[in-house]
Amino acid sequence: MSIAVASIRPFSRLATPADAVRFFTPNWFAATMGTGILAVALGQFPDLPLLFAAGTGLWFFNVALFALFAVLYATRWVTHFSGAKRILAHSSMSMSLGCIPMGLSTLINGAVLFGIPLFGAAIVPVAQGLWWADATLSLACGIGVPFMMFTRQNHAPHQMTAIWLLPIVAAGVAAATGALLAPHLPAADQLTVTLVSYALWACSVPMALGLLVVLVVRMIVHNLPDANMASSCWLALGPIATGALGMLLLARHAPIALEANGLGAYADAVGGASFLIAVLLWGYGLWWLGMAGLITLRYFRDDVPFNLSWWAFTFPLGVYAVTTLNLAHIVPFAPFMALGTGLCGVLAVVWAIVASRTLAGAWHGELFAAPCLADD
Repeated sequence: MSIAVASIRPFSRLATPADAVRFFTPNWFAATMGTGILAVALGQFPDLPLLFAAGTGLWFFNVALFALFAVLYATRWVTHFSGAKRILAHSSMSMSLGCIPMGLSTLINGAVLFGIPLFGAAIVPVAQGLWWADATLSLACGIGVPFMMFTRQNHAPHQMTAIWLLPIVAAGVAAATGALLAPHLPAADQLTVTLVSYALWACSVPMALGLLVVLVVRMIVHNLPDANMASSCWLALGPIATGALGMLLLARHAPIALEANGLGAYADAVGGASFLIAVLLWGYGLWWLGMAGLITLRYFRDDVPFNLSWWAFTFPLGVYAVTTLNLAHIVPFAPFMALGTGLCGVLAVVWAIVASRTLAGAWHGELFAAPCLADD
């Protein structure tokens, strides 16, 4: 009887329920990234009311989820400050700080896709304010975490995984979000957000592409990471997909912002260059999509332990699916639409699996772990 009661009692694997706060880490925000990108992917089908309504519902759910996680993590910093600050010196957990602004980006994307049809232009200033906060936080992660890697953390080439990309990618995600938001702003703000989005892209994608080269060399020399990092191979697709999506959206909207602000002489060149970069990155992403799929099949020949890193199976795949669908709306090539739709279907299945296992793990408390407190 006691075993049965323990199985239905929340946080049964924790010493006390309060430990859920003490051990709450920013990698939980990966769940908002995965949920948010599924909502955005479903929002790419406005002509299918059921899918669009499902995306709207997921967006509302994700807003509540992000708010809950933000409260829990802020509470940890207030009530367990000495333990919370240890994340800055931890060589792997600090990387997940980038999940916070990336999760916020999905909320802003949803505000544009679902909020404007529901609430009208009144939500645009809210989204704009959140975007500036998101851009600032993304840039802080992209500079601050690498600085900690340089000065306070210990790393080795054979220990490298794609999680090194997480703080770097955040600025690229914010760039894509800014490109989506810009057309709904006044002309002067359009230009500012557009130019800042290009700058954020430049702070993210070139660095990430350099790290990908190192990652490939690491896997050639030292083979694949351990099974508990099986999903990390998908993180390599993230900066490629977000870089492509950002440039694709800027290719569509930047020329309009330039024309509206007396810079029409540059509009065609900027739009064409952005589109070309987007297509090249999309092609590079196709290579990583295939490679990540093969690596995943190799891992799942054996047992792969479940942990929060499984959310890495969702966000990069979702961004690549959304990029493919956006490309299909520009280029009249039917396979783009077929591939993008198929990837959205795979994303929905993967999200359902990971979300259900996360819910079970959260209920029992087994997913609440802070490696930076391992010495306590």
